[in-house]
Amino acid sequence: MSFCFIFYTSLFRDRLPGDLAPEFYNITLRPRLKPNPNSNLYIFTGWSTVQFECLEATDLILIHSNKLNYTKMEDEHFVRLTSEGASVPKIKSTWLQLQKQYLVIQLRSKLTPGQKYQLFAQFTGELADDLAGFYRSEYKEDGVTKIIATSQMHPTNARKTFPCFDEPAMKAVFHITLMHPTGTVALSNDHKTITVDGETLLQTKFEATKKMSTYLLAIIVSDYVRIWARKKAIEEGQGNYSLKVTGPILDFFQSYYNISYPLRKSDQIALPDFYFGAMENWGLVTYRETNLLYDPVTSSTSNKETTVTIIAHELAHMWFGNLVTLRWWNEVWLNEGFASYVSYLGADYAEPDWNVKDLIVLDDVQKVFAVDALVSSHPLTSEEDSINLPGQIMEQFDTISYSKGAAVLRMLSDFLSESVFKQGLSSYLRHFSYGNTIGSDLWKHLQMAVQDNNVSLPRQVDAIMNHWVRQMGFPVVTIDTSTGIVSQNHFLLDPESNVTVESFGFFRYKWMIPVRWMKDGDVHKDIWWLLEKEGVQLKTGPSWVLANINVTGYYRVNYDLGNWERIFSQLSVIPLINRAQLVDDSFNLARAQLLSTTLALRTTSYLSKETEYMPWQSALNNLNYFYLMLDQTEVYEPMQEYFRKQVTPLFLYFRNITSNWTKVPEKHTDQYNQVNAVSTACKTGLPECQNLVRMWFRQWMDDPERNPIHPNLRSVVYCSAVAAGGEAEWNFTWSQFQDATVASEAHKLMLALACSNDMQLLERYLEFTLDPAKIRKQDATAVITAVANNRAGQNLTWQFVTKNWEYMFTEYGVGSFSFASLISGVTARFSTPEELQQLLDFEEEHKDAGFGSAALAVDQAVERTEANIKWVQRNKQEILQWFSSQTGN
Repeated sequence: MSFCFIFYTSLFRDRLPGDLAPEFYNITLRPRLKPNPNSNLYIFTGWSTVQFECLEATDLILIHSNKLNYTKMEDEHFVRLTSEGASVPKIKSTWLQLQKQYLVIQLRSKLTPGQKYQLFAQFTGELADDLAGFYRSEYKEDGVTKIIATSQMHPTNARKTFPCFDEPAMKAVFHITLMHPTGTVALSNDHKTITVDGETLLQTKFEATKKMSTYLLAIIVSDYVRIWARKKAIEEGQGNYSLKVTGPILDFFQSYYNISYPLRKSDQIALPDFYFGAMENWGLVTYRETNLLYDPVTSSTSNKETTVTIIAHELAHMWFGNLVTLRWWNEVWLNEGFASYVSYLGADYAEPDWNVKDLIVLDDVQKVFAVDALVSSHPLTSEEDSINLPGQIMEQFDTISYSKGAAVLRMLSDFLSESVFKQGLSSYLRHFSYGNTIGSDLWKHLQMAVQDNNVSLPRQVDAIMNHWVRQMGFPVVTIDTSTGIVSQNHFLLDPESNVTVESFGFFRYKWMIPVRWMKDGDVHKDIWWLLEKEGVQLKTGPSWVLANINVTGYYRVNYDLGNWERIFSQLSVIPLINRAQLVDDSFNLARAQLLSTTLALRTTSYLSKETEYMPWQSALNNLNYFYLMLDQTEVYEPMQEYFRKQVTPLFLYFRNITSNWTKVPEKHTDQYNQVNAVSTACKTGLPECQNLVRMWFRQWMDDPERNPIHPNLRSVVYCSAVAAGGEAEWNFTWSQFQDATVASEAHKLMLALACSNDMQLLERYLEFTLDPAKIRKQDATAVITAVANNRAGQNLTWQFVTKNWEYMFTEYGVGSFSFASLISGVTARFSTPEELQQLLDFEEEHKDAGFGSAALAVDQAVERTEANIKWVQRNKQEILQWFSSQTGN
């Protein structure tokens, strides 16, 4: 037996062989919402039958199973195999292959092609608090601990709930029955058909789902009310805003895709413990509470925008991702990037006064440029056979997939025109409904729309897009107005780094680039295409030129010094988004040694006259890097003085338009920039700002029932007050955090606790992250990275993570800690050879256990640290001199 087991183990592939195709599942699950008296574990029991068709003769059945214990049948095997009206091969042996997560059934003879079979199993699993598969979430209401059984099947955890063919292309119909205690409600993807009352147990049956992938299944047992959330939260009206925007967003997508909503219901539920921000289960979308619930009394404008855009993101998937599903995880970017892009369109329809569509430039394009300019980046599309194991699949859900995906699809929609893009999209969704696709299928349907509408393109859609999706990185377009030569190069933050990843498809880091540009303030109507490394086009003479209007293209732009000087004199007439672009491009071009750091810093000189949010936010994002690199050096004081001088007019502007902080600015982005004004003024030590926040916080401490701080300003006020205060302020904030009933308010308090300058308090707070009774597992990463982001907490956090890495990695597993963001967060300040050595030692020490989904993040941290060391050595003196000259020191 042991020989046979070893032999078969080596034969098993990471993917299912494809000789069996599931048709439907009948699944009954019974979660226990009280611990088992013997083991003290929470468990669930289940029975499942899957009917499948044999496509090719085989004597081996492989079906996914993970962490399930099976009840043996009469013949001592884990399963029973039947078939209606046909002979069935006898089972020779069954066993669990733990590494590949298979339940293996070896038959004595072969299954017959064309014949349908049923596989029955009875099993038990743990209803653990690991945020994966069928799991347990807890919360307190009026001092009583409540238990919810909920699920997160995506991407590979349905197999932890019942034995299944757990791959996205193995679509099937699901018949779900849930047995649950009286006083609770059961929810799943479709409508319930019948609930049978028992004395202590209800049995809820659901209508058959549409044909769908296993990862979209959802099953929940709770005592929630609709919009599904804690009763108290709904009574307080926290579900009203979600309810208000969901209808318009669904209407928008029905019109955008030109296809009716595919299901008969659309439920949304807010969960206290949840790994992702939200999950697009078909017909029953799950959210973290902070993302679905909005409390008009305590939630900020930013919370409101988060809610509307995340709802739009998840509902976009109901068609793109659920109705039509990508065949395999190597093209996750198309699913997530698409939903990220159109979430801005859906949110804009629900909240037309906010100009939310523009914010993609800050929140996605500029954010992902930072990652995609590293040599450790990766292409949007990977080779299918390189992504097999659950850890590799999880790694695909990164900034590149979401934000670069959104950026290149926005560029595609722009150069095709939105109407042509929508026509191709609708035809793709209709053609492949309830089926699976690969990315090139979408390009084909967009090409058909291009031909139908006689759109002029230099190449076919697939040829253009392959340059953007099959090679990593992005170009910098350089326009030399003195010669008229326009050229492109692969943009790397560290120009000395060695690019080892071969661009597959032999694109050699050349792109087909759509250039929208303006000359002397006049926008050229037609897009100009840069197809080669160099193209001669623009003879401008003394005019000023600006390219990548509204940053619709996924690339940076550099100019000759003469044009940069002309642009500096025209900032008042340059479009808003491009003012933000000029700041971001110049700082990053300087980091890549394509521009002087002094010239980049000059883009901040005009900020004392700027009141708009986007340029300010872009500047603050980039200056954050200066602070990370230099706030422990002698540059810190003159840098503080300079930015205090720059932000003071903005602080006074908002004091004025809010009538001395008594009103809320009308414009959505002004509300954001008011936060920037107060935050920057307090951080740089403006006495008027510090006195103001101290006074507000003291008023609240004196009367805890009445919080005088406006929700928009709470994050910054809480943080500033905790930073300036001592143990009394910290303890007050901690007690408010423990008592908070609104998730978004709790989140603000939780992050503020990391702002303290008291090392003992920070040390205490870090220890709390190892105790789920104090800090939920899902929030531990956020707390640790927030402490690391604090100038006082950096070294402390690194010591904490290295000391506890093994415990966190084994105890918390992949479901609760986002190890990738943990690693990038705690190493963000690393900029000395000593810190690089510590990082390499850490990598060496834990290489045997591995880093799971953080493997890539560790490589990126090493690369980033090496680049940081060089940057500080190269720029520190020049920056010190510039800040000193600006402040008269």
